[in-house]
Amino acid sequence: MMYKRWIMLVSGKVQGVYYRASTEDVARRLHLTGYAKNLPDGRVEIVAEGLQEDLQALKDWCEEGPPAARVTRVDVAEAPASEEFREFRIKN
Repeated sequence: MMYKRWIMLVSGKVQGVYYRASTEDVARRLHLTGYAKNLPDGRVEIVAEGLQEDLQALKDWCEEGPPAARVTRVDVAEAPASEEFREFRIKN
């Protein structure tokens, strides 16, 4: 099994709408590790590690987000997995 790391930058109305907490729930259900954090520019950064299909499922969810969110864009960059994370959590 090949683990990957995806760095996702989520734009739109994604702060103050439980986006990070909802992302944490979804990522944990998918057995992904990493974190979600708010950025000063209003975006949310998600760093997730796991299997390709689970990362894709998280990205698909991120494009919609929780009900109060209005996602306009999800940019993804791939990097080698470091396996430094033990769980998925909210970071700030």
